[in-house]
Amino acid sequence: MNLITLTGEPWRDYGLIDSGHGRKLERYGDYRFVRPEPQALWAPASGEWTAHGEFVPGADEDGGGRWRFDRPVPERGWPLAWQEVRYTASPTPFRHLGFFPDMAPVWTWLRDQLAGTRDPQFLNLFGYTGVGTLALAAAGAHCVHVDASKKSVEAARANAALSGMTDKPVRWLVEDATKFAAREVRRGRRYDAILLDPPKWGRGPNNELWKLEEGLPGLIRDVAALIDGESRAVFLTVYAVRMSALAIGELMAQAFAGKGGRVEAGELGVREEARGLTLPTAIFARWSRD
Repeated sequence: MNLITLTGEPWRDYGLIDSGHGRKLERYGDYRFVRPEPQALWAPASGEWTAHGEFVPGADEDGGGRWRFDRPVPERGWPLAWQEVRYTASPTPFRHLGFFPDMAPVWTWLRDQLAGTRDPQFLNLFGYTGVGTLALAAAGAHCVHVDASKKSVEAARANAALSGMTDKPVRWLVEDATKFAAREVRRGRRYDAILLDPPKWGRGPNNELWKLEEGLPGLIRDVAALIDGESRAVFLTVYAVRMSALAIGELMAQAFAGKGGRVEAGELGVREEARGLTLPTAIFARWSRD
């Protein structure tokens, strides 16, 4: 299996300005932030970074930490845009700012895969604040958005309103993703495209425990059962785990055997503005009909 790279390019409201020495400097609209980035092994382009805030990690490798602000930022966040989609950015306790900018090439790829499909049906599992869902809805997809966090789904609905997309055909569901997928298989449902962006670990709305290494194989089998001869694409991203792109690629290839199409695997990255280098952010596997 050949490994490929999908690289997110800067756009008006987001850019990776510089990176190095285990940190990265990013712009989110008019505001700049520094966040930890273990993959940035090199030296930064500049020795002087100015930012509105920095996330200072805790001693625990698996999480923790706090934001330190040197300049004021809006307490309730500020609006940003990616193509037709508008959404609110805001520093969260989980070190990100309410969306994942390295997913931009994934949204574009899925939209390209569904181009020409009549009334495409799209499922977004672990959909978070809905930017990916709205990117597909804006392109004409009928969407099902699933996330275990009520707060995240509320934020997704707010982003839909901010985007002027409350009339789009989207079902917003506070559900455990694995239980929902298994139930959709029993119902005989099918989708034209599916996006999975699971966390390393988490809990469902009824305290269901999710551990990526344990839950992913079964979830991928159920996702494969939701794909039929007319389906177009499935995209899986994996962050912050000791797992290879080859491993998840072979997992998907096994589950999708007999479905036709092809499976590819590789890395997601973001283009740095200072030097044009690519900062790796995640691994992925994807299936497509073509």
